[in-house]
Amino acid sequence: MDACLANDGFAIFGREPLAAPPLLWPEVRSALHQTLWRGEIDRGLARTALDRLVSAPVRPSSPARLGIGAWETADEFGWAKTYDAEYVALARILGCRLVTLDAALLRATARLGFVVALREV
Repeated sequence: MDACLANDGFAIFGREPLAAPPLLWPEVRSALHQTLWRGEIDRGLARTALDRLVSAPVRPSSPARLGIGAWETADEFGWAKTYDAEYVALARILGCRLVTLDAALLRATARLGFVVALREV
């Protein structure tokens, strides 16, 4: 969501190809709407952020093993829900880094070596 709210939010990644599970788009839309609903941003910024999401340089990726990979990842880390596990599983499948602002996710997956903080990009 932060990249959608910032004017140059995706520029930090330069020309690096970006991919995410299909779950990204409804999650970000929901977070944006919730932020608007709480009065933390105005309607204009919310719409601009939504437009940035739609045009984000991120390709949806849903490999055949993503669902089972997310399930197994949630089991591995003892997570009840598979939402975060979708991102971890996709990074595993694609053999790429997972960049996150989520400190709890970063701590939980530190031993994997491919989950990194945004400042590490």
